[in-house]
Amino acid sequence: MLKRIDPILSPELLKVLCEMGHGDTIVLADANFPAESIGRGKPVLRCDGHGIPALLSAVLSLFPLDTFIAQPVTLMQPETKNAVGEQAANGYAAILMNAGGLDASCIRRLERFAFYQEARAAYAVIATGELAPYANIILQKGVVQGEG
Repeated sequence: MLKRIDPILSPELLKVLCEMGHGDTIVLADANFPAESIGRGKPVLRCDGHGIPALLSAVLSLFPLDTFIAQPVTLMQPETKNAVGEQAANGYAAILMNAGGLDASCIRRLERFAFYQEARAAYAVIATGELAPYANIILQKGVVQGEG
């Protein structure tokens, strides 16, 4: 165990987050996302039993989002009006605000197949137990600013 590191972050996930460089992306995928096929050839980590909101909060406690682009966060757009998908998006916006003072303007949305295409370019895919449909999110890593 380590101090001040959320225990939801496994050693494997911490390693992946550390390995990633500026501009690399990571997918936090819901339980229905084709994580193994989209993530073929790259790290695919399992976080079964955990929802994306808790995992997103934990990741953002260590992971700087890219400030060189306007929208370092990408959500999968539901194919039809989907209240659950909107609730997930609103929840993510609140987590982003708490984690780094970012608002919903830093989030962009992609339709499902465009999201899959972008996810294929990610550094890693994290498969979660999230059951909300269209709850998938891509984060683009920024730089850690030095102290002083």
